[in-house]
Amino acid sequence: MKVYVTAIIKSKPEFTTEVKAALQNMVVETLKEEACIQYDLQQGLTDDNTFIFHEIWENEAGLDLHGQQPHITSFKVLAATKLEEKPIVVRTKLI
Repeated sequence: MKVYVTAIIKSKPEFTTEVKAALQNMVVETLKEEACIQYDLQQGLTDDNTFIFHEIWENEAGLDLHGQQPHITSFKVLAATKLEEKPIVVRTKLI
């Protein structure tokens, strides 16, 4: 079953450029993953510090493997000090 993910990430204003670069790298690397169907990154129109991912994964196993990739684990380290708040991640299914 496909898994749909929406993730909302808010950077601290002084780190927006650095966070954006890391997120863009995540897009490049994630699109190489076998289970990744879609991995879109968007930035807020009125708030440059807000980023949203819209993702589609072939299955839970592929999404779980994604979470173990080096580009994800390195982002978690960056996130610990450069985000306003913990990312909001919602997993859904198509109905």
